[in-house]
Amino acid sequence: MKSKILLVQAISMEGLDIERVYPIGIVTLGTLLKRSGHYDVKIFDMNMSANPYAELKTKIAETEPDVIGISLRNLDPLGNRTTSLIVPFAMTVRFIHQFAPDTPLMAGGTAFTLFPERLMGDFPEITCGIVGEAENNAVPLVDALTAHEPLPDLPGVIRRDGEGLRFNPPDGSFDMHSYRMIDRDLLPPADYLKVNKYVESIGVETKRGCCFHCGYCEYPKISGRCMRLRDPLAVVDEIEYLKEKYGVTRIHLTDSIVNVPPNHLDTICEELLRRDLSIHWSGFFREDTLTRENTKLYAESGCESFSLSPDGLCQKHLDMLDKHLTVDQILEAAHVLADTGVIAVYHFLVNVPGETRETIEEAKKLIDAIYGIHAGTKSLGTIVLNLIRIMPGTKIERLALEDGVITPETDLLYPVYHDPPATRTSRYELEVYHQTRNIAMWNGFDLPKPMK
Repeated sequence: MKSKILLVQAISMEGLDIERVYPIGIVTLGTLLKRSGHYDVKIFDMNMSANPYAELKTKIAETEPDVIGISLRNLDPLGNRTTSLIVPFAMTVRFIHQFAPDTPLMAGGTAFTLFPERLMGDFPEITCGIVGEAENNAVPLVDALTAHEPLPDLPGVIRRDGEGLRFNPPDGSFDMHSYRMIDRDLLPPADYLKVNKYVESIGVETKRGCCFHCGYCEYPKISGRCMRLRDPLAVVDEIEYLKEKYGVTRIHLTDSIVNVPPNHLDTICEELLRRDLSIHWSGFFREDTLTRENTKLYAESGCESFSLSPDGLCQKHLDMLDKHLTVDQILEAAHVLADTGVIAVYHFLVNVPGETRETIEEAKKLIDAIYGIHAGTKSLGTIVLNLIRIMPGTKIERLALEDGVITPETDLLYPVYHDPPATRTSRYELEVYHQTRNIAMWNGFDLPKPMK
């Protein structure tokens, strides 16, 4: 008889009116366990339930699982908000323990990967956890849990060892050429196709890892600094399968940067066109690898939104954030994208270390230039201005400590932004500045004259 596994996707949004995302990570874990042949796997996504805690109790009672897994995808919603998703995670962990007190509880997910030791320490109900990807450790770990044997000493596994914790960091060694399409029958996509107004709910991985070293980002900690690529034809096979079996026509490519290396994405897009799949897709792009030729290819293959995250609104801040970009490269990318007519969205960071009146004025000039470039084709969706979420081990954490924005005692598990008081209102000044231009562009207004 197969052991029974219940995998729970913890709440990863603020409310039911928020755009939702199909949870690739927990479905990947479920797929690995199912394919081992040892397990009957059920998945419950709390984000899709109107009464998630009551339904969680029902799922546990119906399943009678031998092991429960919980995935923490997000620490908080970001977007300058101070809501912490650790709150519903804590509630979920404690309810699971109440409803199934003798069942081993395994944790994982991208947010868990950022704070594994802290979360294991704060929540003694958690038996063990998977840090990073699960392909090389999930099955032997669950085998040991169900057999009530000592837990294996594997990369990417954190477990209790006497009074303390034993943690082997992940090694990011899974070869993405061996990647097999996940079994979405474990969590059918149909309901996810109905919930969102704007964001594509279904994602597809084309690679893992990031080779860049941006000063605020912990993505390499999650999936490694080496970009591990899937076979482009296998990526398109998955997209074609999603369309034919589940009716998926809008997809988000989940890579940290979708067009690095550019020839990888180019091959995917050429194959999408060759198969005439008529798919709409989006992703986050690196500015300095965009050309007129490849952006035309991306648009023709179905790209419906170019998201960019240049982050620095002036050269001083681009350099400080270690973006290895120039303002001229951002503007050249804007020209290239505007010519496609496809909507572009730019993400920038404000009130960063070294913000001054001079950098604020330079930011306004860059905003003016971007709007001016896109005005002809009205292809600028918006400019998103965010504060930097301070994360442990980053350059921004070091600078924030040096500048007294935080102290060594500041708890970074919960939302803490780089927002020094002296320039705190710059965010709102720049919001008014760019949104005035956005409304004027979309409605054909003349720009209001500055008040005296």
